[in-house]
Amino acid sequence: MPITNTATAICADRDLDFFGDGPNVSFLKLQNACSMIYSYQGGVKQMATAVKKTISLPPDLAREVEEMAREEGKPVSAVIQDALRLAKRERLKRDFYQAQSYWSNKAREKGILSEEDLVRYLRKS
Repeated sequence: MPITNTATAICADRDLDFFGDGPNVSFLKLQNACSMIYSYQGGVKQMATAVKKTISLPPDLAREVEEMAREEGKPVSAVIQDALRLAKRERLKRDFYQAQSYWSNKAREKGILSEEDLVRYLRKS
């Protein structure tokens, strides 16, 4: 079973006899034992557990995400994950720029406009 970018690998390389039940493994045991996600990040295969969530989307957004998934050849969950990662990255970037702006204004209030000004200010203190 080939493993793609962010694909769920259901027991691709597990020994189901682990439970001692042979081929009569119950669905629940199988689900608990094999709920691993394999993904490639930086060329390295990583394993993480998956948490299932149910979300509600307006019909137009649901159609859009399904279309994106088809176009990109990804499952809908991977498209949602990408969107959440992007939103997180944008939020962190916004927070960084807000903090940078705050401290730049504080420095300006103290007359610190360059690195040399900062060095002079720190020597004085």
